[in-house]
Amino acid sequence: MSGELSQNHFELFGLPVGFDIDAELLGERYRELQRTVHPDRFANASERDRRLSMQRTTQINEAFQALKQPLARARYLLELHGVGVDDERDTHVDPEFLMEQMELRERLGEVGDSADPLGSLDALMRDIEQRSRHVMDGLAGLFEAGRGEDLEQAKREVQKMQFLDKLRREAEAVEEDLADAV
Repeated sequence: MSGELSQNHFELFGLPVGFDIDAELLGERYRELQRTVHPDRFANASERDRRLSMQRTTQINEAFQALKQPLARARYLLELHGVGVDDERDTHVDPEFLMEQMELRERLGEVGDSADPLGSLDALMRDIEQRSRHVMDGLAGLFEAGRGEDLEQAKREVQKMQFLDKLRREAEAVEEDLADAV
């Protein structure tokens, strides 16, 4: 069985290391790799080859999940650059973004009291999406530069992305609750 278990995720899929990736190409390479190492292909192989097939399949799945989502990809890139993100310890957020967080959470909390809850929620979700795109647009350049100060800024931007992603999921849950109430 070919392939190294020690490859980084980008090498595994034959992609350049960077935040911007070709999602279609990632999907194609994922399907190709899965076909070559799928455990069903090794049903009659030796115990060692079956075990390696399972390990390789797991590695491919984990790598695909890490690269296909922008937030997971950004966290992985930081890890590759030796910059850890500790969600419990890294709580420093600039005051301006802290105010934005409070404002966005307040808007989400007020959706149910609005004359048009679905319209208010839709506007909030568009705002969250726009803010997320803005953060992601900046990340590509920060990772490309790869300098220490850029990577620290990328880490702060990833923290913003995490907040926005969590808020988006909470807004989607509110949307489901509103749809169930109708």
